[in-house]
Amino acid sequence: MVITHSVVMNKEMVMRNNVLLQGKEALSPEDLYHSFKWNYPKFFKMDKLCKWAFAGAELLLSEHPGYKELDKNRTGIVLATNHGCIDVDKRYLDTIAMPSPALFVYTLPNIMLGEICIRHGFKGAQLCMVSEQFDKEEILFAAGQLFKNNDLEACLCGWADVSDNGPDIQLFWATRN
Repeated sequence: MVITHSVVMNKEMVMRNNVLLQGKEALSPEDLYHSFKWNYPKFFKMDKLCKWAFAGAELLLSEHPGYKELDKNRTGIVLATNHGCIDVDKRYLDTIAMPSPALFVYTLPNIMLGEICIRHGFKGAQLCMVSEQFDKEEILFAAGQLFKNNDLEACLCGWADVSDNGPDIQLFWATRN
């Protein structure tokens, strides 16, 4: 397994392949959406975690146009998070007397995987892990198992977490060779 591309985003900066793309002026995923002229109207319905993970995937994959030729049935995702979708969970709890289906769908952290898969047509194995902290070795181990047991060609891997401290996104693109 080889890592070919990476994206790191937090409240201080946005980097792709160790090159600074934006500094403090890009503090929201909406700013990135407009700045990079993405076209995905469903983006604005997403929760914070999905928006940040989606933005990271867009930046990661826009630098790697060759991913479009890959067999999407053999392209997977392994992401880990700590806080998951806690902001939506809190908002959903406030609506419990009259639950909101629009909020409910985002009460599961694995929805970020679904949003990315829908956008890019990925149909391979998917794994969403909950962990206290970013553990690249654990993520790579899980991805390696998917390469081995599910015959993946490529995998979007990494950490996507959003808390009161802001976003912490660390994504990378791994291929079989």
